[in-house]
Amino acid sequence: MNSTRRCFVRFMMSTKALVPGASWPCSNLGPAAQILRTFRVSGTVAKKKSRPVRTGYDEKPERERSLVADDDDDDDPFERAAREAGTKAAFDGLLDVFVRRDVRRRGHVEFIYAALRKMPDFGVEHDIAVYNKLLDVFPKEVFVPRNFIQRMFNHYPRQQECAIQVLEQMENYGLMPNVETKVLLVQIFGEKSHPMRKYQRMMYWFPKFKHANPYPVPLQLPRDPVDLARFSLNRIAHDLDARVAVYQFPSTEVSETGEKVSRPHVVGIQSPEQRRLLAEHNPSRPVFVEGPFPLWLRKTCVHYYVLRADPLPPEEKVEESIDPERSFFYPLELDLDLDRDFGDLDSFDVDEVEEGPVFAMCMAGQADQATLAKWISGLQETNPILGRTPILFRLESGPRELQQATESEPEPSAEEEPLHSQGMKQ
Repeated sequence: MNSTRRCFVRFMMSTKALVPGASWPCSNLGPAAQILRTFRVSGTVAKKKSRPVRTGYDEKPERERSLVADDDDDDDPFERAAREAGTKAAFDGLLDVFVRRDVRRRGHVEFIYAALRKMPDFGVEHDIAVYNKLLDVFPKEVFVPRNFIQRMFNHYPRQQECAIQVLEQMENYGLMPNVETKVLLVQIFGEKSHPMRKYQRMMYWFPKFKHANPYPVPLQLPRDPVDLARFSLNRIAHDLDARVAVYQFPSTEVSETGEKVSRPHVVGIQSPEQRRLLAEHNPSRPVFVEGPFPLWLRKTCVHYYVLRADPLPPEEKVEESIDPERSFFYPLELDLDLDRDFGDLDSFDVDEVEEGPVFAMCMAGQADQATLAKWISGLQETNPILGRTPILFRLESGPRELQQATESEPEPSAEEEPLHSQGMKQ
């Protein structure tokens, strides 16, 4: 009987709340209804001031605001730290600040993406320790799947995709993960996860292709322009007998008028075979100095010049007999007596483009005729035929490469440029 009465009281109270202005006599319902109508509020709640409600999609609560600002915001901590001091210590300091800021690591995905974009500005894109510290930003044992269903449906896909992006950037820069990387991935995502599979693939393929290139480029290129030119010319020539000669070292001299005159470097290379071909060249036929041609060494672009001649006409070509014992590694001529079939073609449609011989190569600090003329005058000491051969310059407009000075020099005015070129010719 009491339960029925309580249900009726609850029904009457709900009906009164739904119907505004309705009055119901609650005095006859007994003490149960009067008890239900009584609501008391504590004094602390009554004295507490109400906070204004935030509106709009672009505003976030103060505790949910991320350490990384938007792209349009000038207060990005990575941008500010890169402008002040773009060093590894500054980058590690930003990671430590984010880790100590919040235990739950709110906004860690956006923070890691922003850190990946700004790593080249700090010069830490080739440091494996920084990548491991970046993976350490992820919360531990939170994204580990607990059962096979979670592993099947890609548990926390956004966080796993972010970790895969970190590993892919390591792969793009040629960095091999270490044991610390594996331990971090297991603690964050578990053994059966997509980042762990990515780690296993990298550890399988990286050792196979690490030494596959027979002509590797060092990670740190020489800073000296002469050393960089030596390395580049040896890489282009690919001849053990070729010798590199420095015809002019970079220097700065002060003229009688007090002006500073900078002399660019001139480095050349020539092999004995090229010297022999140049000695057999007909002096009545001109040779050409052409360039600049680009050569990329990782992110550095250098330019080189060649001394070449036009191909010989057919009536002047002389076929030389090839010594069969000239090379023991691969045959230079094949004479195979094979049986012919009716389906074999006697003629092949092959477009052959003949190029003239290349007699020498060089790299210079300035792409002008006066600088390259010093290279030609240096070649005349070992190649006297150049003194009787006409030389034509076919130079294209290209950037000045291998500059020793870090700051760009001011361009000469229209009045000073003829005087400067005249002094170089003299």
